[in-house]
Amino acid sequence: MIAGVCAGLARRFGLSPTLVRWIAVASVLLPGPQVLLYVILWIVIPSDRD
Repeated sequence: MIAGVCAGLARRFGLSPTLVRWIAVASVLLPGPQVLLYVILWIVIPSDRD
């Protein structure tokens, strides 16, 4: 919802955006580089506006 990363990933893999968002939120609770990965995907995934 912040940068459309979850919606873009959901569209790419044919999943529900809500499911991908829940997985992203749950993954932040685990140790690891999830926030950094989100920012990288925000930069790399093309925008729908283009």
